[in-house]
Amino acid sequence: MLKTLSYDLKQYLLVTFNYWNFTITDGALRMLVVLHFYSLGYESLEIAMLFLFYEFFGVVTNLVGGWLGSRLGLNRTMNFGLGLQIFALLLLTVPSQWLTVPLVMFAQALSGIAKDLNKMSAKTSIKKLVSNEQQGKLYKWVAILTGSKNALKGAGFFIGGALLTLIGFRNTLFAMAAVLAAVLIMSLIWLNRDMGKSKAKAKFSHIFSDNRAINILSAARMFLFGSRDVWFVIALPVYLSSVFGWSHSETGGFMALWVIGYGLVQGIAPRITGNQSDAPPGRKSATLWAAALLLSALVVASGIQYQWHPELTIVGGLMVFGGIFAINSSLHSYLIVSYAREDGASMDVGFYYMANAMGRLIGTILSGWLFQEGGLVICLWVSCLFIALTTLISLGLPRLHPHALSSS
Repeated sequence: MLKTLSYDLKQYLLVTFNYWNFTITDGALRMLVVLHFYSLGYESLEIAMLFLFYEFFGVVTNLVGGWLGSRLGLNRTMNFGLGLQIFALLLLTVPSQWLTVPLVMFAQALSGIAKDLNKMSAKTSIKKLVSNEQQGKLYKWVAILTGSKNALKGAGFFIGGALLTLIGFRNTLFAMAAVLAAVLIMSLIWLNRDMGKSKAKAKFSHIFSDNRAINILSAARMFLFGSRDVWFVIALPVYLSSVFGWSHSETGGFMALWVIGYGLVQGIAPRITGNQSDAPPGRKSATLWAAALLLSALVVASGIQYQWHPELTIVGGLMVFGGIFAINSSLHSYLIVSYAREDGASMDVGFYYMANAMGRLIGTILSGWLFQEGGLVICLWVSCLFIALTTLISLGLPRLHPHALSSS
């Protein structure tokens, strides 16, 4: 059956398979670290700080990684990311007395670099496999890759917790490293060695985009992801446990299901927003879906502010929020790949995901601080503010999609 597939489709499937396996280990590793250090008596905010370098180096990696991908090729940056993740996993298999906070933060920093190299490479590679005239196909492929990644990251939460119970911390890390080693060997053998390599030598100064549409989209993305993580990373799990009395397994299960559902909606986003090649989504879609997200966030924030059935508001409201957020995220992911230049696309995508990582970093820090100062409700109102900024910024995107202009 594989013999009948086109070369581009085979490459897409290989990139997706690579990305899927990496994503499962990324989600599982996060759950392993959270549960293991919780069992050692760490508080939730202390555990969250273990991921500070993970988020910080995501900003740096996306900014520099796009330039490296343009010069060296996406094959090399993707494979280097896999190798770095394997090293990070093995680093945590040291005897328990050596497993100090600085070592874990260092391993998480390496894992953050690896994750963003892998993600940037995977997303950008699709640009090289689909022509500009096939915008509907491009949107569909990006949505499937993005949605499946988040669904599998949620599955990784489950897998990490299950393996921790069944075979223990160190054996789980060894097992995940072995799987990724097999994936790396396959990638080294079959992935196109020159994929994404720029024809002209990209200058380091070009890591900052001079494309207005990409700069606007990146700013919108930063506030979009800040609006999610300001309540999701620390505030929500602590609130569910401390206010509703949920067990850790119930809290973790809810958040894992939220991420899986979020990923599934991302995958079908083109069916919801439309994906016609002759009229691809652009400013209007981005602005309207951001406004819809703002409306859902305002309802949840108001419900918690006035204590209107808070448990129903949180569970039901955030499910609706997650679905609309997923459409926004998938739409943005398509637009950046579509807007990116043909030669040196990884630099545009890297700059965009740098803004994405910056939003996560801001959201993570604010989530702990704001929840400590004013509880979940203040986190939700700040989320509304960030979404309002995303909506206003989206109005600055091009009125017509560039490819719609070129084909008219």
